[in-house]
Amino acid sequence: MEKTVEPQTAERKTSDFRMSDSMKTQLVSSIYLQEVELQEKPADDKQDSKNSNNADKTFTVEDAVEKIGFGRFHILLFVIMGSSNIVEAMEIMLLAVVSPEIRCEWRLKDWQVALVSTMVFLGFMVCGVLGGYIADRYGRWKVVVGGFVWSAYFSLLTSFAPSYGWFIFLRAMVGCGVAGVSQGFVLKTEFIPAKYRAILLPLATIFWMLGSMLIIILGMLVVPTLGWRWMIRLSVTPSIILIFLFKFIPESARYNVSAGKTEAAMKTLHWIAKMNRASLPPGRLVEPVTRERGSWRILLSPSFRRTSVLLWYSWFVASFIYYGSVLSSSELLEKNLLCVIDADKEHQVKHRHEDGLCYCIPFGYSDYQTLLISCLGEVALVPANIALLNVFGRKMTLTVLQLLAAFFFMILNICSTMFGFTVLLFLLRSLVSMNFNVVYIYTAEVYPTVARSLGMGFCTSFSRIGGMIAPFIAQVLMSQSVILALCPFAVACVLCALGNFLMPIETKGRALLDYLSPPPALHMNQL
Repeated sequence: MEKTVEPQTAERKTSDFRMSDSMKTQLVSSIYLQEVELQEKPADDKQDSKNSNNADKTFTVEDAVEKIGFGRFHILLFVIMGSSNIVEAMEIMLLAVVSPEIRCEWRLKDWQVALVSTMVFLGFMVCGVLGGYIADRYGRWKVVVGGFVWSAYFSLLTSFAPSYGWFIFLRAMVGCGVAGVSQGFVLKTEFIPAKYRAILLPLATIFWMLGSMLIIILGMLVVPTLGWRWMIRLSVTPSIILIFLFKFIPESARYNVSAGKTEAAMKTLHWIAKMNRASLPPGRLVEPVTRERGSWRILLSPSFRRTSVLLWYSWFVASFIYYGSVLSSSELLEKNLLCVIDADKEHQVKHRHEDGLCYCIPFGYSDYQTLLISCLGEVALVPANIALLNVFGRKMTLTVLQLLAAFFFMILNICSTMFGFTVLLFLLRSLVSMNFNVVYIYTAEVYPTVARSLGMGFCTSFSRIGGMIAPFIAQVLMSQSVILALCPFAVACVLCALGNFLMPIETKGRALLDYLSPPPALHMNQL
C-alpha cells in the first residue's frame, strides 16, 4: 500500500525548513555582531582605562613649571620684572648723586648727609618684614604693585621737600615702598624652571646697571641746569610706566595653590602654557592647602634655623659692602680724598679748608664719568657669575666673591693713577654686585613657598641694617681716615665668607620647595 503524504504535513515541513534557515541567518548575524563587539570592546576598555588613569594622576606646580619650560612668557616676565630693578636701582643710586647737592643747599654736616641714606634703609627695614608677611598671606602681586605706587608717589613728593627734615622723612617713605618692590624677585623666581634660574636671575643685573646708569646720566644732564629736584621728578617716569605693564604679570601659581586657590593657579598655568606653546602634565593639579603661611616659626624651625641666622648675616654684609662701595666712591670723588698720582686741578681741591668745611664741591663731569664706568662693572662679570653658580653652586660662589671683595677693598688704599682707581672701583663694584645677586638667588631657592616672601622680607630687613650703618662709615669716617673707613668692609667680607661656607643647604639644581616636607602622596604620583 503506497504511503501518501498529507498536504498539511508537507506544508509544515516546508515551513520548519524555512524557519530553520531564518534562525540560521539570525544566529550567524548574532555571532558576527558578538565578534565585532569583542573586537571593539578591548579598544573601548583601553580608552576608558587610559582616561581613568589620567583622572587618577596628579601633578604639582613644580611639575607644571618644569613641563612648560622656558618660552615667550618668561621673556615677558624677564623684561617687566627686570625693569622693576631699574626703578629700585634709581631710587637707591639717587642718594649718591643727590648727596653733594643737598649738602650745598642746606649746609649739611657729614653725619646729616649719612642720615639721609640711613633713613631710606630704615624705611626699607621696617616695611621689609611687613611686605614679606603680606606677600605670603595675601599674594606677591599685590605687594609689588602697591610698592611701586607707594615709592613713586613719595619719591615725587621728595622733589618738593621744603627742608632737610621733610626730605629725610619722605625718603624713608620711599624706602618703605621699595621694600615692596623687592618682592618682585620672589614672584619672578617662582615661575622660572630650575635649570634656567642660574642663568636668568644673574642676567637681571643688567637692569640694575641700567637703572644706576640712568640716574647718573640724569644727574649729569639735569642737575647742572635744572637742579636736583627736577632730576627726581624725571626719575619717577619709569615707575609710572611699569605700573601699567604689571597687568601682564599674573599672581604666583605657587602662592595660589598654597592659599587653596587651585582654580586660579590652573588658569595661570594654562595661560603660560598657551603662551609658550606647551602643554601641562596629564592629570589634575593637587596640592594641600597650607594654613600656616607667612609664619616666622618656619624660618626658625629645625630645618632652617641655622640657614636663616647665617643668611641674615650674609644679607647684612651684602648690603653693607655694596652701599659701602657706592657711597665710598661718591665720597672719595666728591671730597677728593683719593691718593692719586696724576690728579688734575679739579681733584686737587680738598674737602677741608683752613676756615672749616667746604660744603659745596659738586660733582664734575669726570666724576660722573667715573661713576658711570663703575656701574658697568655690575654686569661685566655676569658670565663669570653664571659659570660659578653652575659649576660650584651657591655657597662656594658666595665665599669666593666675598674673599675677593675683601681684597679689593684693601687695595683701594694704594696710591695709583686716576685710571688705576677707576679700574679698581670697576672690579670692586662687579664683585659686590655679583655677591648681592647670588644671595638673592640663594634666599629665593632655599625657603619653601609658604614662607618664601617672609624669608626674603626678613633677609632684606637685615640687609638694610647694613645699609643704615654703611653711610656713617663711608661718608663720616672716610673724612677722618680712608684706611679706617675701608677696613670694616674688608673684615665683614672675610667673616661672611666663613659663614657662607658653613651653610648646611646647597640649592644648586634643586626644585623649589612648596612645604617644609612635601606630602608623600604627591611623590607617589610624580610624573
